[in-house]
Amino acid sequence: MVEAFLGVDVGTGSARAGLFAPDGTLLASARRPIRIWREPGEIVEQSSHDIWRAVAAAVHEAMATAGLAPGAVRGIGFDATCSLVVVDADGAPLPVGPSGDPNRNVVVWMDHRALDQTARINASGHPVLRYVGGRMSPEMQAPKLLWLKEKLPDTFARAGHFFDLADWLSFRATGSTTRSVCTTTCKWTYLAHQRRWDASFFRTVGLGDFVAEDFARIGPEVLDIATPLGAGLSEAAAAELGLSPGTPVGASLIDAHAGGVGTLGGRDGSGRVADPLAQLAFIMGTSSCTMSLTHDAVFVEGVWGPYRGAMMPGYWLLEGGQSAFGAALDHLVQSHPAHAEASERAAAAGCSVLDLLERRAIAMAGTAEAAAHLAVGLHVVPDFLGNRSPAADPKATAAIAGLTLDTGLDGLARLFVAGLCGLCYGTRQIVAANRAKGVTFGTIVAAGGAARSPLLRRILADATGIDVALPATPEPVLLGSAIVGAVAGGTYPDIKAAAAAMGRTGLAIKPQGGEVEAFHGRKFAVFERLQAAEREAREIMGG
Repeated sequence: MVEAFLGVDVGTGSARAGLFAPDGTLLASARRPIRIWREPGEIVEQSSHDIWRAVAAAVHEAMATAGLAPGAVRGIGFDATCSLVVVDADGAPLPVGPSGDPNRNVVVWMDHRALDQTARINASGHPVLRYVGGRMSPEMQAPKLLWLKEKLPDTFARAGHFFDLADWLSFRATGSTTRSVCTTTCKWTYLAHQRRWDASFFRTVGLGDFVAEDFARIGPEVLDIATPLGAGLSEAAAAELGLSPGTPVGASLIDAHAGGVGTLGGRDGSGRVADPLAQLAFIMGTSSCTMSLTHDAVFVEGVWGPYRGAMMPGYWLLEGGQSAFGAALDHLVQSHPAHAEASERAAAAGCSVLDLLERRAIAMAGTAEAAAHLAVGLHVVPDFLGNRSPAADPKATAAIAGLTLDTGLDGLARLFVAGLCGLCYGTRQIVAANRAKGVTFGTIVAAGGAARSPLLRRILADATGIDVALPATPEPVLLGSAIVGAVAGGTYPDIKAAAAAMGRTGLAIKPQGGEVEAFHGRKFAVFERLQAAEREAREIMGG
């Protein structure tokens, strides 16, 4: 019988399922949209029922496309955004916002309602904060939990479990309430290197309830990534997914971390296994994450971590990132007067607006290598959703210099290129923060939808001065979760071995150096001055 491993990824806008052979070959994949609600006050919510429905539909389609029998799936891994799921003791959803709708029981990662709670937690100066880059983000769970306790005390009191979304998926699949070391360490302040929660932190920030109940509602047991959960896939979940009961399910991953597992430590074109310490995983989606590994704990201001064993066993993880990446580029492009025309032309050409703009920019410049020069007088700091790393400033906003009255497609193409440059300069700052603490890497392995853009990879290499490679698989995040399934099912002994067997990278784009390097150096100087001006403007206005 053919063997396969199933990876399930729940992102901000969709649920996806991917089936992989033991050598990492993608057999089939499928996607379903998931609903999102937005309200004033930076409230962003989803429904766990809707998410599971989308997961089931995607799994059914992938299985049908691959032509596999249920028993062919030997292991399952789940990954998801670091959103907060709230359910009662029976697993039924509870309301998490002003709507009072219990079906809206997921506080999405990008929800920034808890800015005040975040500020108060950071003001405590508790030593735990040292392991999140010195300052907690509103994207993490402690501020969201404190907001719920203060604003929706009935929901807080009635809740039987608070799950990271990835852990809720494994709970829904198996009935196990155990949590993953990935989610709890990276987003909940679990100290994996000491295998404990810090009771004094929770008491200090006003969440002592969890201490009194021995952390039963947030993580009574924390397991290493890919550890098999319970008795595997439950009868009910198996029926919903069209799979076999008892199929092993591994302790889960955050979505970006699944991308890291599916990206680092694979084989290159010559068949050599890459050293994961020499690579930076760069996962591009609605937001972006950078993942670097070290043997010893390294503290980088504004970069989350160090987290022990939170992505690959035996290593410490440093996690940087940009709160808006794909979302920033989409918003920037949609704000231009020529966007409607670009949309019509893209539809006629059968491509996306961003693909259309990339082609136009390369045609205008003559080559992809020269395209960055289209933005010589236009500069973008794309901090539309704050600055995650290295400034750790959730109140940061975007800044643009060089706008004119140009309303045509060429002007939109230039703005698009300027946006790409700004995103890459944000990555350059994260790289520099790592380097300042002695963390270096020879290759950026870029994954996610935006990474497929040759122009973005070219600008990224030139802007950072580092080689940029792509994973061979078109679905590295799904591969990362499938690797979890392969380890849970016993085909490989651990994640590192599975990544070496199932992961591969292609040829790298090398920086051009010379005048192009100097050009990006000048634009980067403008970028940092604009950032400083935006901060100063907020200070002047008392923001």
